[in-house]
Formats: sequence, C-alpha cells, structure tokens
Amino acid sequence: MSKTIKLNHITKIEGHASLNLSIDKGKVKKCELSAVEGSRYFEGLLKGRRIDEASELTSRICGICSCAHTIAAIQAVENALYIKPSKQTIVLRELLTLGERIRSHATHLYFMVLPDYLGYESALSMLPKYKKEITIALKMMKIGNQIIKTVGGRDLHPVTATIGGFHNLPSQEELDELRKNLEEIKKHAVSTAKLFSGLDYPYINRKTEFFSLTSWRKFAMLYGNLKSLNKEYLKKDYQRYIKEYHTPYSSANFVVKDEKTYYVGALARINNNHKKLSKDSKKLLDESGMKLPNNNPFSNNIAQAIELVHSVDHAIEICSKLKIKNEKIKKYRVKAGHGVAAIEVPRGILWHEYKFNKKGEITYANIITPTAQNLRSMEEDIKLLLTSIINSPKKKIVSEIEKLIRAYDPCFSCSAHFLEVNWE
Repeated sequence: MSKTIKLNHITKIEGHASLNLSIDKGKVKKCELSAVEGSRYFEGLLKGRRIDEASELTSRICGICSCAHTIAAIQAVENALYIKPSKQTIVLRELLTLGERIRSHATHLYFMVLPDYLGYESALSMLPKYKKEITIALKMMKIGNQIIKTVGGRDLHPVTATIGGFHNLPSQEELDELRKNLEEIKKHAVSTAKLFSGLDYPYINRKTEFFSLTSWRKFAMLYGNLKSLNKEYLKKDYQRYIKEYHTPYSSANFVVKDEKTYYVGALARINNNHKKLSKDSKKLLDESGMKLPNNNPFSNNIAQAIELVHSVDHAIEICSKLKIKNEKIKKYRVKAGHGVAAIEVPRGILWHEYKFNKKGEITYANIITPTAQNLRSMEEDIKLLLTSIINSPKKKIVSEIEKLIRAYDPCFSCSAHFLEVNWE
C-alpha cells in the first residue's frame, strides 16, 4: 500500500511552508520540507550599501526577530573593525534581545503550540474556555514589547542600536518601571513553565548534535564560543564546518555541520548550558522531569518555557543593577574589513558575515538563520515520527507532523533566501 501526503499550507508557524511525503509499503520514500516564501534577496540587497545601513536593512528580514538581526549585523561590523563596545552597551543589547525572546516564546507557546494539545484549531477558539491562559500570554508579550520599545526606540525594527553604542539611552526611571513590570509577570512565566512541562508530548529519540553558544560565566546570548557535544569551535571559522546547500524543492537553503544534521534553539541551549540557568528556572527544569541531554524535539516546548523564566529573571537583574551613564557612541575609522557574528536568538544561532571595502561599502554578505539550520533535522525527525504512526489515518498523521514542525518554532520568512501536505 502506498500513500502520498502533500501539506500545502502548514498553519500556526511564521511564514509559509509545505511538505511532500511519499510512503510505500510502510516505508518513507520521500520527505521534502520546503519554504514556499518568495526569495528575499537580502544578501544581494546589502551589496554596495554602507556598513552602518546593514543593521537597519536586515532588521526587516523578520518582524519577530528584528532585534536579533539588528544586533547580529552590528556585531559583525564591530568585529571586522575591532570595535569593543562598552559594558553598558553590551548589557543594553542583552536586555533588548531578552525582550524579544520573552515576546517570541510567549507567542509561540500559547498561540502556536497550546491549541494542539488542548484540542483547538487556534488560540481564538480557545478563548471562551481558556481566557486566563490567553491573557497571561498577552501580558508577557506586552512586557516584551515594552522592553524592546524602551531600549530600541520602538517595539518593531529597533532604531537606537548602532555600531559602537546607542543613539538614545533609556532613563533610570524607565528601567525601574521595566523592573516592576517584569516582577509582575514573573509568576506568569513560572506558571507557563509548569503548564508546558505537564503536557503530554509525542516521543521520538534521534541522536543529533546540539549546537549553541556557550560561556563559562553565564547563559550565553550574544558572546561566547560555539559548543556541540564536548567540543568548542571558533565563530570566525564557521565555514570550515558549517555548509549551506540548495535543494530544488525549497527557496530556503539547507545547512549541515560536517555533512550531518544538527539542532539549534532552546533545547540545544538547555542541553548545553543548563548549569548557567537562573535559580528558579533550574528548579523548574528539575521539577519538569526532563532528562538531559534530551533528544526529543517536542521537548523544545518545555525548553522554551524554562528559558522564558530565565529570560525574565535575567531582565530583572539587568534592570535592577544597571546604572545608566551618558555614554557617547564610540568613534571608528572606516576601512576594509571582514567580520562574522553569531548570536543566540529565540529559534537558535543566527549568523551574519560581511566583507566591505575601504569606503565601508559591503561587497559580500552571508546570513544563516536558525530555521535554515534546522530544516534537515526536521525532515529526519518527520521520517522517524512516521515509523510509529504510519498506519494511522491521514488526519492523525498530518496532525502529529504539524505538532512536530511547530515544536521547532520555525520562521520560514527568515529562511527564504504552514502546513500544506501533498500526498502522492
């Protein structure tokens, strides 16, 4: 018996994707997950533009991760020109990206994931019975937006962050207000971790490499070496071990490490850096019963919920300790350069690389998003998942595949350089 599944519009993900499956005699013959977004051409768009324009342009790649692209672009240029930002600048950049992580994780968990496990098509249809949960999500999203607006100048596509510093700095009063509001939502972050740790997830176990930034000092976000298993790598050498390739069925590039799949995202960060979590998030991780290292991609939902608590804790710490100084933006001399940056964003490691001439005009740009890095892993995990549900009705198969894809929290708008399933 053979069947073909074509998921032509995968819902409750960011962007548009489709999946083509071909099953014959109980075996998966074809599994093709494709981004069906139009090609974005951002890397080509950057050529000939000034280095100070890179962060403003790349923030438009994605509304959900606009802060991440902004900071990655700035750090790549700073690395090329050997600009060392001040401690205050680094901390404010962390706070900016924490706001984005709080907003992104809350959105994904409550609006994309939770309806699947409570038996609803959407968060909107959940509202009559689960108004409390939706309200909690909206409160956390609101505070995430407030952090981004306070530090970044507006809650989408930040305008204050720049090479060498910030055009405008938040006031001490604004940080105090953020701290109070963050302390108010801490209980909601904790209840979120408990809620998502208690859901009944499908189980698959495919061993793969978990790739993340790591630091001996803290839970790495913007700085640190790359860690996979027990080995560390230098970011500037990434093209020696990470390879991009194109497939004819997708507008997104696929990425492999040493010719094999690997995983980036909250689950990778928890696997590699759990010892650096805040006290309360460590406790919630222990209570979740999640065994580490964890190879089940569905556990990324739990990892995001645990990370949500850590992000709130870390943001509270920053707002409590940071005393704003009226710093000026660091001056720099434009010259030819080549810089690479890798930072942790909600969905995993984001790469930005630029080469530019002595006039500061970009001659080469390469951007690798977390979703592009996870595409091969998603395909392999879909194949493994199918082995346990292959004799189920099509509706059940489609539902479980969608849960798996959503667990990765993919952003196909970023990856295009949900679910329509096509059954053949």
